[in-house]
Amino acid sequence: MKKLIALLLGVSALLPAVEAQNDYLRASQIGISFFLNDYNTADRIRSSSLSSVLNNKQWSKLGEMKPGIALHFFRGIKNNIDFAGTVAFSIEKEALPNRPVFTQDALFIEADASAQFKMFSDKYWLQPYLSAGVGAQKYKSYYGAFVPVGVGLKINFFNEADLFFNSQYRVPVTPETSRYRFFNNVGVAGNVGKKRIQPVKTVPIPVVPKDTDGDGIIDDNDKCPDVKGVEKYQGCPVPDTDKDGLNDDEDKCPTVAGLQKYQGCPVPDTDKDGINDEEDKCPSVSGVARYEGCPVPDTDKDGINDEEDKCPTVPGIAAQQGCPEIAQEVVEKVAYASRNIYFNTGSAKLLSKSFAPLNEVVKILQENPDLKLSIEGHTDNTGSADRNQQLSEERAAAVKAYFAGKGIAASRLSSAGYGQEKPVADNKTAAGRQQNRRVELKLGY
Repeated sequence: MKKLIALLLGVSALLPAVEAQNDYLRASQIGISFFLNDYNTADRIRSSSLSSVLNNKQWSKLGEMKPGIALHFFRGIKNNIDFAGTVAFSIEKEALPNRPVFTQDALFIEADASAQFKMFSDKYWLQPYLSAGVGAQKYKSYYGAFVPVGVGLKINFFNEADLFFNSQYRVPVTPETSRYRFFNNVGVAGNVGKKRIQPVKTVPIPVVPKDTDGDGIIDDNDKCPDVKGVEKYQGCPVPDTDKDGLNDDEDKCPTVAGLQKYQGCPVPDTDKDGINDEEDKCPSVSGVARYEGCPVPDTDKDGINDEEDKCPTVPGIAAQQGCPEIAQEVVEKVAYASRNIYFNTGSAKLLSKSFAPLNEVVKILQENPDLKLSIEGHTDNTGSADRNQQLSEERAAAVKAYFAGKGIAASRLSSAGYGQEKPVADNKTAAGRQQNRRVELKLGY
């Protein structure tokens, strides 16, 4: 213990000798910190490996660590090296290795002297560092020694105070009286001496010429003596009011930022649609941004633009949202076919007497390739609702398959079943139920 104290005093004695070799050193500081001694993580690393502890998240929880208070002294040795002395105090039972745990807490005193190797000098506010040193401890009547190595971060506040974070791995030199542990602390330190900065040699400032900016206007008459200007503006440069890089004498729009190619004016917007001519593909016709300044197109030229036209490639009428009007004769033929679709009772098999009217619809679809057909199946309320739903879907699908078999593209056909949910007549009568058992064909675009 006496040898360790002598070593600490020796390191302190060297400080004045080395500081004269540097132009910027950390001031002397006194600090205080809160720390946690972590024995468990160190033991787990030694019994397995660091990677195993990290991968299995076996590091100690806060409640497993031993808290304490530490006092610190800091002083610069070189621009990037500081001396750090620490005395720490905690109350605990487990400070000694390979010994029974004491039944009562006792005062645990630790002291260390370290060198902090900083990435940046104290000219900067943020300073990561590595540290290494020697240390000693006392617990009850036992003395021990250790080597602290670690990493830290110091934050400099206005060259007057520091906030620091530090984590050391303390390796026992006397393993019979000292344990492996992590010493983690956070604290503050304040200056107790002035920042030591060696005087910098200064070069005499030459006599300022009477015309500093060399613009031909003497400083006494120059309102902008450090910037070349013109006599018209009392020695100042020609102003650029709108800050567009073109001075007001050459700018046709001096109060509005513009481009040199337009003599200082903004890019024009001839059609006033909010899109300037350089980005507008239709600069003389008002348009919208999503069509690069052109109007919304009307592909089929029916007077209804494509965004509102359900049939943008086929001329139509507004009443049909841009689609052609379906001839009444065609509507009646399809309605007739709907009324004459027959199936075996309780089945989705089409009866042959349905083929002729369905073929008429096939012919209509072949003659009008833009038309689409929606097929809807319905039942009465006889039987279970689930079975009726399934039957309606199967019958609609059977009609769709018939049309597909006649060469009508599947993309033009859709089918759906509604079971007994949409009756058109009273299910309490046989005639009403017959009307409700139906397949409806609906033309559209």
